[in-house]
Formats: sequence, C-alpha cells, structure tokens
Amino acid sequence: MRLRLTPRENSYYDLFAAQAQHLVTGANLLGEMLGADRATRKEIGKRFAEAEHQADEATHTIMRQLNLTFITPFDRDDIYTLASGLDDCMDFMEEAADLVVLYKIEGLPPRVADQVQALQRAAELTAEAMPRLRSMSSLSEYVVEINRLENQADKAHRKLLAQMFEEISDPILLMKLKEIVEKLEEAADAFERVANTIETIAVKES
Repeated sequence: MRLRLTPRENSYYDLFAAQAQHLVTGANLLGEMLGADRATRKEIGKRFAEAEHQADEATHTIMRQLNLTFITPFDRDDIYTLASGLDDCMDFMEEAADLVVLYKIEGLPPRVADQVQALQRAAELTAEAMPRLRSMSSLSEYVVEINRLENQADKAHRKLLAQMFEEISDPILLMKLKEIVEKLEEAADAFERVANTIETIAVKES
C-alpha cells in the first residue's frame, strides 16, 4: 500500500476517543460483575471478551494508521505508547473479570468494590480527556485526578489484602482472590501510565 504523505489529522483523535470508550464499557462490566451470581458472571464474562476484542481492533487500527502516515499530529512514539497504554488498561480489567469466571468465585470481598469504582471513574475521565488532545487543553486537571484515583486504588488494594489475609483461611481461595485483586491494581496502574503519557504529550506540544 502506498505511503500517505499527509496525515488524516483528525483520525488519530477519533480513534483514541473510540478506544477509550471501550474502557468505560469494560469498567462498567466489572461493576456489573460485583453483585452477580455465578451464571450471570459467566454471561458478563462473554460480553467482556467481546468488548476486549473490539478494544484490540481499535488498537490495531491505530497501529495500522501509524504505519501508513508519514506526518503525525504528535510524536509517533507517543502515539504508539498511548495506544498500547490504553490497550493495557482493558487487558488487565478483562483478565480480572476472566479470573472471576474461571475460578468460579462465589463471593468477592466487599472492598473489591472500592477498586472497581476507582477504575470506573478513571475510565470515564480518560474517555473525557481524549477529545481534548486536539487542543491540548484542560489536561492537567485530568492528570491530577487520575493520580489521585491511583493513590486511592493503592490504599484500597492494601486494605483489601490485609483483610483477606486476616479473614480467609482457605489458602487456595486466598490465592485466587489475591490474583484477581492484583489484576485490578495493575489496571489502576495502567490508567496512571496513560495519564503520564498524555502529560508528556501535552508538555511537548505546549
């Protein structure tokens, strides 16, 4: 295919916005999974797998576009890093949901809701921030809030681990739950990395 010498400037912004919307879908599916029974969780898991597939397609579209454009709206490496970072957010959330289904978890500890709520808010903020990449405006508030949410998620994660080790006597169940909450923590970290990438882009473009 012939190399395009002029970029479709708007396409990257639209693609990032679409990619971030998948994160909102994923985080909300996590929320649905919290109070669901095992059969319902299995159905939610299938919906999550489809949402993750759509998010992957959005990522691949950005990567293909990057390979076909010579001039990009901002640094090529930053475009790649941002697309990969958004993909990581979805992957970690989907892995956590998949483990809940695979391990046939009967009930999640109540504090898992704190982690999920932080992820839902992070996904919403990230989706709201993507259109602002066009003008690079009002992004500092987003970065600050994501960092605050990540700190909140860290605290929720530590409290949850302490509670689990204190209250759960079954070592196998403890191992399964610990793996799930670690994936949720990795998702929170991934959202922070996305915010840091956007901050770097904004600084370069200012």
